[in-house]
Amino acid sequence: MKLRVLIDNNTYIDQYYLGEPALSYYIESGNNRILFDTGYSDAFLYNADKMGIDLGSLTHIVLSHGHNDHTGGLAFLKERFDLQQVECVAHPGCFGEREAAEGNIGAPLTEEEMRSLCRMKPGREPVWIGERCVFLGEIPDRLAFETRKPMGRRKTGGVWEDDYVMEDSAIAFTTSKGLFVVTGCSHSGICNIVEQAKAVCNETRIAGIIGGFHLFRVDERLEDTIRYLGRLNTDMLYPCHCVSFDVKAKMKETLPVSEVGTGLEIEL
Repeated sequence: MKLRVLIDNNTYIDQYYLGEPALSYYIESGNNRILFDTGYSDAFLYNADKMGIDLGSLTHIVLSHGHNDHTGGLAFLKERFDLQQVECVAHPGCFGEREAAEGNIGAPLTEEEMRSLCRMKPGREPVWIGERCVFLGEIPDRLAFETRKPMGRRKTGGVWEDDYVMEDSAIAFTTSKGLFVVTGCSHSGICNIVEQAKAVCNETRIAGIIGGFHLFRVDERLEDTIRYLGRLNTDMLYPCHCVSFDVKAKMKETLPVSEVGTGLEIEL
């Protein structure tokens, strides 16, 4: 498994890539070439070109959830490449109208439009992508300290209702060191996601985690999260995107937290 960060909120000094408050990763696993989320704009395309990555050879697009900082790039990807042979794996709840205080925050394309562009494979249940990668499907609420909170509203059956981002998911890779978990925003809870990965893959060892943990405050939930992550005994933790500086600093006191920026490469 080889992962390259195409878009993150942060960039590295002397590596002249673009950053934006969004997330996109390019991952190679066996014969599969996976685009995990697409960022907010066309910035991920610029960065991929500069990194020498050919997104025209993608086999899969995987969407963690439907917010526009993870799906917005689809509007630009479809204009640049023929996606007819690309399989898109996503929870069916990724698509549809949603809004927050700042306005529209939903995906730029409907499910019907996506079906016309690529081979859609909706996944409420886990979906295997090759032998070593699995989309985790809808994440059960297993841990009491990771209670879901609404983020704006979504339209369901013509009615606006609180949006608990129930489609939020992640992928996991099986490696010789255990599971490597790749998440988008972890609206369903980073620890709930890890528990789902363990259950789906029948594996207790966690090699590492990268992605947004959606943690902003130093509070009791963070303390519970730190205790949970500490018990994993992993030496590869890459909290990024939707994680505040204060949270990273607190985690760094006891956990092996590494910096993430556009251009980061991880290989297992």
